[in-house]
Amino acid sequence: METDRMSANTDKKQERINLRLQPQAKAMLERAASFEGKTVSSFILASAITHAEEKIHEHETMQLAAQNANEFFQALDKPVRFNPRLVAALEEHQYRVANH
Repeated sequence: METDRMSANTDKKQERINLRLQPQAKAMLERAASFEGKTVSSFILASAITHAEEKIHEHETMQLAAQNANEFFQALDKPVRFNPRLVAALEEHQYRVANH
């Protein structure tokens, strides 16, 4: 039975982050956490996760105005035309990759 508890504990292993902050910042976080009925750790984690999700979305999502979206999709519908320099670069790349 002790083995079961130990394996359950290892399954829930979590990472740790330590922060150093000014006393005023700590007091502010404690006050804000208390308003939400959370511990300081859970308040910081929830806030950080929300901000991280927003940043990731901001950097991984492209939003276009209707006119720009139409131009983008029209460009995708056009056949691709390779200029001679691009063709040469692709051939050079293929040669180097195939020979190494």
